Amino acid sequence: MSIKLLMDVHVRRAISEGLRRRGVDVITAQEDGSAKLPDAALLDRAKELGRAIFSHDDDMLREARQRQRRGESFAGVIYCHQLRITTGQAVRDLELIAKIYEPADLENRVEYLPL
Repeated sequence: MSIKLLMDVHVRRAISEGLRRRGVDVITAQEDGSAKLPDAALLDRAKELGRAIFSHDDDMLREARQRQRRGESFAGVIYCHQLRITTGQAVRDLELIAKIYEPADLENRVEYLPL
């Protein structure tokens, strides 16, 4: 089973589209209707959907770290500062994670890009 992704609201559309062209199961927060949720609620929504979140948001990273410290479960966060990765590199790295990792590999973890 591969990793399914939920793209946070600020992720470039080109990344989502590039991943879809490569066969990765992606939905955006906008498509899901969760674009206006606060980070904690979006992490909960991702867990409900069985999807890891890809985000550029430092607040999402903080929320994931707090959950790790408190021992609270989440489906996983993949994080990268948007100025430290190109669209092409994000697509390649996310495709690799999605196709090689199992959901349990990311559960309660934060993975940083670029790889």
